Amino acid sequence: MTLRVAIVHDWLVSMRGGERCFEVLCEIFPEADVFTLVHRKGHVSPVIEKHTIHTSFVQRLPFSSSLYQYYLPFFPFAIECFDLTGYDLVVSSSHCVAKGIRVPKDTHHLSYVYTPMRYIWDQFDAYFSDGQAGWLSRSGMKLLRKPLQRWDVASSQGVHRIVAISEHVAQRIRSYWGREAAVLYPPVDWQSFAASNQDEGFYLLVTALVPYKRVDLAIEAANRMKLPLKIIGVGQDERRLRRLAGSSVELLGWKSDSEIRQYYARCKALLFPGEEDFGIVPLEAMACGKPVIAYARGGALETVVSLVPREPSAWKDKAMGMPLRASDEYYPTGVFFDEQKPESLVEAVEIFERHQNKFDPERIRSHVEPFDRKYFKERMSQVIETSLEDFRRTRQC
Repeated sequence: MTLRVAIVHDWLVSMRGGERCFEVLCEIFPEADVFTLVHRKGHVSPVIEKHTIHTSFVQRLPFSSSLYQYYLPFFPFAIECFDLTGYDLVVSSSHCVAKGIRVPKDTHHLSYVYTPMRYIWDQFDAYFSDGQAGWLSRSGMKLLRKPLQRWDVASSQGVHRIVAISEHVAQRIRSYWGREAAVLYPPVDWQSFAASNQDEGFYLLVTALVPYKRVDLAIEAANRMKLPLKIIGVGQDERRLRRLAGSSVELLGWKSDSEIRQYYARCKALLFPGEEDFGIVPLEAMACGKPVIAYARGGALETVVSLVPREPSAWKDKAMGMPLRASDEYYPTGVFFDEQKPESLVEAVEIFERHQNKFDPERIRSHVEPFDRKYFKERMSQVIETSLEDFRRTRQC
């Protein structure tokens, strides 16, 4: 019997980390129908756009393809309006409301979760503090925060199997939703990168210019050290960050994937000052053999091997299909700093520069191979197949 599959993503308006994972789901299920709140044609990959794409009523609202965030209060209702009658399997790819899609009782729903909505939970102030949002947006979200939290928790209970992108996210799912989640790390296109011995003396930061990414922290540290720092990315915080940047800091704006690979190859190391749910950028830099100087919180703790050995983490045993090191030798891939303060980052950079000869580009690159796209595809296919079999067995009992 042919399996009828629906795959769901919050919105399809650009190709960022979540959309690259969703692209793999589209490859696993080439005949699946796609459901999303908003689709901006031509702005996601052909692999996604060759599918039949169903959008919500939000698509028909004014300026929805570019200002979709302003319709957040409508998102829970919009995702619940989709009719998935007749589908055997639904796989949602969710960082906002996609996991809240309603499925018939005989339909299995697996959700790959990037994060519970961070802007209604622990990072509300980072998005809606006095300096980051207008009075109207801030006041409106204060009123909506509790109802959205209640919906977020309630809708998570309708998912049969939750898979998180990191142990960090799995912990947040336990805390906010009261659900257990398996862990499957997102993919990096490892084969598109190559180890580089080039070092043109500058540090690199690749990120969206938004407050919670803490680009300001990297700039302040670079200003103090007169550190050559190149920043790739665009976002709402750009004007403020340009005012903050000293003479050694360059904000380069948007760059293509191929250009970013060149910057990875030429930099001394990558700075990663924010707390991320996972973080693809450090893996891309390491795939080029470049060390990472990262804040010691969030997903970076699961991907970067510290110069100074830290306590072993339970995530190593929980991440499905991630092989442990075959060797007892210790090969660092980066340096951590413990506080989101300029002086803490400055100290980490100084430690890195004193021990730069301990970082081997080929060893760093080999560390990333288990995260390659082809392995993610194999693991995700296996997880979905096993989950569907378990669901069917339970329904027969």
